[in-house]
Amino acid sequence: MDGNALKKYKSLNYTNFNSDMDSFVNSNSLESSTGYLLVTNLKTKYTYVYKKSNNKWIRMYKWISTVGKPSTPTRKGIFFINGRKAGFSGADYSVKYATRIVDGYYYHSILYDKTGKNIKDGRLGEALSHGCIRLNPDNAKWIYDNIPDNTTGLIA
Repeated sequence: MDGNALKKYKSLNYTNFNSDMDSFVNSNSLESSTGYLLVTNLKTKYTYVYKKSNNKWIRMYKWISTVGKPSTPTRKGIFFINGRKAGFSGADYSVKYATRIVDGYYYHSILYDKTGKNIKDGRLGEALSHGCIRLNPDNAKWIYDNIPDNTTGLIA
């Protein structure tokens, strides 16, 4: 996160963040150069997709997510989507539809076994990951296919 993004993140009014995300994104005049905005609420574990229409953010989707566990938390801040991978794997798992948030942090599918055919961990709505944001595979694919690089993402 660059200095300007950090300053913007710290200066936002989070009053409605947990209760009325639509009001939050519009009252804070969040900007995105692509016409899309991603917001993930780490407390409620929801990810929101917004599209700009007539100078207002209109919610397209609200998806339950899994976020980082306390020992490996998801990074907070304002980020800019930058890259994607069809998938990647770790020692005993694989994921699909990975869209990079920053460094080694991604929006991606739930966990599969190494073959990518069998679900290893399909839990959503919990704090379980190594810092990435897990989504239902269809939701991860939607972000992967439709959200362009340089889209603003807010995680708080």
